Amino acid sequence: MRAAQHARRALDADQTSADADQTSSDTDQTLSDADQSASATDQASEDRDQVASDTDQATLDRDHAADPNRTPAGDLAYDRSRDERATVSFGRLQNRLERELTAQDRDLTSVDRDRIADARDKAGRDRDARAVELAERSVGPQAAALERQLEEIRAQAAADRARAAADRERAAMDRATAARERARLEAELRSAHLDELTGAYRREMGWLALSNEIDRARRSDGRFVLAFIDVDRLKAVNDRDGHAAGDRVLQTVVRDIRARLRSFDPIIRYGGDEFVCGLSGTDLADARRRFEAIGIAVEADAKIGISVGLAALGSTDTPDELAERADAAMLDEKARHHSRD
Repeated sequence: MRAAQHARRALDADQTSADADQTSSDTDQTLSDADQSASATDQASEDRDQVASDTDQATLDRDHAADPNRTPAGDLAYDRSRDERATVSFGRLQNRLERELTAQDRDLTSVDRDRIADARDKAGRDRDARAVELAERSVGPQAAALERQLEEIRAQAAADRARAAADRERAAMDRATAARERARLEAELRSAHLDELTGAYRREMGWLALSNEIDRARRSDGRFVLAFIDVDRLKAVNDRDGHAAGDRVLQTVVRDIRARLRSFDPIIRYGGDEFVCGLSGTDLADARRRFEAIGIAVEADAKIGISVGLAALGSTDTPDELAERADAAMLDEKARHHSRD
């Protein structure tokens, strides 16, 4: 009898612990759902703002083009307004990408929570099996009464586990739906702002990203290096092996660059076979070492060379001036490559 009572106390303790775990899991899920709802609301608001901004800009573009009394001051104000709108659009893009990362983290947390819940269900089934074993060993009216109480607890626990499992299944389906929606939005973003072939920034949006990184560098330690990259003899690859082969070379170049830079260093497809990268918190010596490693990787992976020109940010440099100096340095490097051939 004492063994039965001891088992009852252990069963109650296990159930209390399981209930506490389930309450914690339910709280986490509620917070996650609230976070997802708030994120969706914010994104919907930003999408409406972006549509309104695009509509306003289109109107301004038409009015500016049709204005017969345009002045240099008016043109400057128009250009500034357009740049400001583009900067805001870039900020919205960054917010959306940050939400995507947050959503991915939230999904990973949910998967971990489901794994814990599955372990908790297994513990519950083991607990039920122990109770059945106890009942088979127990005799007498008191033991029978205890067994009835244990059976009620087991039935309630089984019902709770079934409910929790159904909730997890619904939540998993919701996450899958949300993941598909995020994939769709990401595809739209890539189409609008990223080069379809390589995944690098398109030139217009990339220049905004570059300008933002330069501004951030000036607010920090002022160190910033711009790299201008040209793929050597890409035309020969296209002529010899076809444009599909040339496309694979460009993809390999960007992949090797991205693998050896930081996630926030912008990579921009500047022209057909030209790319621009910005490296903040970096000096020329460090940038040179990085791109030497990148050049070795590209040579190994794509069997082609790259010419890289570097320019460090000066106190008065604009992004265009910095790019001009990096471009000139790249042309010098390319000339040295040709002289060695």
